[in-house]
Amino acid sequence: MGLLTLPFKLPLLPVRGFIRLGELIQEETERQLHDPARIRRELEEAQWQRAAGKISDEELSRAQHEAVARLGTGGTASTGGAAQAEDTGGTPDTGGSGTAGPSRTIGGS
Repeated sequence: MGLLTLPFKLPLLPVRGFIRLGELIQEETERQLHDPARIRRELEEAQWQRAAGKISDEELSRAQHEAVARLGTGGTASTGGAAQAEDTGGTPDTGGSGTAGPSRTIGGS
């Protein structure tokens, strides 16, 4: 039966290969986007920039919320992650060095 259908499937093989390539690229992109080590590096970079005066407290807070949302939800829904970020990411603004909040959030997950 395979020999009979092969001539009909042969013209579609490049299309199927192209679709599979797109799926692989999407999977790798999502894996990298939600990688905890990458998110931690982004948080550390944002904190370093804030300490150097390159970004404001508001921009630091926004970066923290976005990173925690990606970590907490896996990219499926941003509202649940934003609520989580408000609960845990708000502690650096109330005092202290500003590094304890995100580290606890990532390390505790």
